Amino acid sequence: MQSESLPALCEELLTKARASSSGRSAHTIHGGHELVLRQTVLALSAGFALGEHDSPGEATLQVLSGKVRLRAGDDAVEAFAGDFLPIPAARHDLAALEDSVVMLTVVADHVTLPQG
Repeated sequence: MQSESLPALCEELLTKARASSSGRSAHTIHGGHELVLRQTVLALSAGFALGEHDSPGEATLQVLSGKVRLRAGDDAVEAFAGDFLPIPAARHDLAALEDSVVMLTVVADHVTLPQG
């Protein structure tokens, strides 16, 4: 069994995001292409965004630090550290209103698990 310090990871990813021209940095802490459940911690510097993109399928977003805005069409919600949001099944974007770290949890329905 393995444990990972989320506060330490948040600080590491924020440092990388601040130094990146894209204003972001991410690390998958669980899952990957071989598993159905995938959890990725994503840091966004203030003022940067993940532009509008398709829904990844069934997914949730937990704000670990900072303040973000999740928008889908005309609907938008601002979320703060500790907030938990379902990702809409429509095209959406995520903007960092201040330096922020979120955990994206996705159920990848396209993955075939090994039998056994």
